[in-house]
Amino acid sequence: MYYGALVFHLRTMAAQRQKPAQAAAVHPKRHSKVLSASRKHSASHLLSRQQLQQSLVVSAPPSVKIASIAGFQAALAILVALTTAHFSPWPELVGFPALGALAALFGRYASLQARRRIVMICGILLVAGVFIPSLASYAGASPWAMVLLLALSAGLYTLAVSQWGLTGGPGAVIFVFAVGAVLGPVDTLGSVLERTAATAWGSALAWLVCALTDRLRPQDAAPPKPAPAPPLQPLPHRLVVASRITVGAAIAALISYWSGWQYPAWAAIGATAVMQGAHLHLTMNRSLQRMAGTVIGACIVWAILAQDPSFWYVAAAVVFFQFITEVTIGYNYALGQITITPMALLMTHLAAPVANSNMPVERVLDTIVGAAIGIVFAVIFSTVDDRVYLERRHGKLKNRKLKMWR
Repeated sequence: MYYGALVFHLRTMAAQRQKPAQAAAVHPKRHSKVLSASRKHSASHLLSRQQLQQSLVVSAPPSVKIASIAGFQAALAILVALTTAHFSPWPELVGFPALGALAALFGRYASLQARRRIVMICGILLVAGVFIPSLASYAGASPWAMVLLLALSAGLYTLAVSQWGLTGGPGAVIFVFAVGAVLGPVDTLGSVLERTAATAWGSALAWLVCALTDRLRPQDAAPPKPAPAPPLQPLPHRLVVASRITVGAAIAALISYWSGWQYPAWAAIGATAVMQGAHLHLTMNRSLQRMAGTVIGACIVWAILAQDPSFWYVAAAVVFFQFITEVTIGYNYALGQITITPMALLMTHLAAPVANSNMPVERVLDTIVGAAIGIVFAVIFSTVDDRVYLERRHGKLKNRKLKMWR
């Protein structure tokens, strides 16, 4: 399936190379724009000072109220999941219900009925993201095979998010995070079933919390100035996007794995998050913002873990960071990364505590690798339309800046 999509993409790119010659006779100005929109020019625009300044822009989210309510719902679901797991006969599984509770992050702008459907589907996808890799590990899959399964899941989840309209959330990244949490070896079938059931419990809590508290959101559940929903792209186009993300995630994770780092999933997550951007400038913004936010967030979690905190201290920190993330990430992606990084690392610590771990350092390194590979692949696999859009946007911003100085 992915091979056919890549063949389609290559044929499309070849056809697009012929368009400039056809456009030259009819639209000379447009022809010059297309010629200047090479990958080299696009890379220079993305590495410009202007692009860096754009990544620092702080803008108001569509609705702070809805973001706050979504953050409250996710934080409450995680709190209940952590508490019930801690007092259960299986406290060692505490990380998995919290993982399932992340389904509450999706569908924040959907209607009440649609929100329940979205959260239910996301819960099922999270459960599958734990069950299938765990079963593969129990069946004897090698470590590098598990890394490739992680990369394949990034592409498949990207398809699922677009196919089922799982909007109002972090996209495929959360599901890749779930797969990455279970890459370790599994010795018994009972362990596979236990962690799957624990994740299902957390997903059920997410659905219940959202169902009970969704009326706190405005009844129309729409942003004050809603943007028109992008149309569903044709299947071949979506397969190309999924294939690109799969390859990028695979290379990022394999580099991390071959380097001997303990958490190759973070590199795959970084590549997936960056390559989700709809346009090249957004992809570059996410890359820069993710790296900067992760460095600061890693320092925060290092300071917390250095105190050898108790379970309840860590649980409270996870809940707090989850809420703050949803409130701040709409202003600037880097602000969200500052708090989502300690949240993710503390959840990892709860699932598998390691004394004197270099986990924060590895998170930074994996993020840099994933983000860098994500932007490189975004440029390599970009279409002429992608690069022309970037060229025009760069020109408009440059002209606007010149007018301000006159």
